[in-house]
Amino acid sequence: MSRTGPDFLLEAACPGPVCGVDEAGRGPWAGPVSAAAVILDPDRCPQGLNDSKKLTARARDRLEGEIKAMAVSWAVGFASVEEIAELNILHATGLAMRRAVEGLKVAPAFALVDGNYRFPLPCQVRTVVKGDAVSCSIAAASILAKVARDRLMTELDAVHPGYGFASHKGYGAPIHIEALTRLGPCPAHRMNWAPVQTALRGAAREG
Repeated sequence: MSRTGPDFLLEAACPGPVCGVDEAGRGPWAGPVSAAAVILDPDRCPQGLNDSKKLTARARDRLEGEIKAMAVSWAVGFASVEEIAELNILHATGLAMRRAVEGLKVAPAFALVDGNYRFPLPCQVRTVVKGDAVSCSIAAASILAKVARDRLMTELDAVHPGYGFASHKGYGAPIHIEALTRLGPCPAHRMNWAPVQTALRGAAREG
């Protein structure tokens, strides 16, 4: 039988409680990286869980509320642009994940982590490539991480107007490239990212 969406098979094979862990925002030129950890009750689970990138913004917003209402425990963690610069994006992602797992009100015995990198977390870890399409817990974490980061980027749009953060969420959209060229970077940008460095060099030449 073909798989139609994420399920609880991986969770059932691990000692519990089991949390799913996923991140959002490793690739953008601006803003923090976020991560979420979620422990779900298989008997009380939102319908329609999936990889957050496969869902509409409206569906993600709906599921965010349902996940938070139904989950045994959930938490979101961030790593700032300063921490990304200091640690690099890989280890900053691990920091955000650890903050999310440590924020759970129920301590997990096991974490199912999306991807293939085994970050050091305060419990046993199993990595799952494309886990948000396989595990309900990871799918739920992917939704919470993305919605939380998208919301923060919308808030940063008000703090640093002109860059379009509310629309592209810090990714390399044409409007973002144009704004970087015209305005130069702002404190929300990841200053060691190549496109931001290019804008900094341009601003220095003009100065």
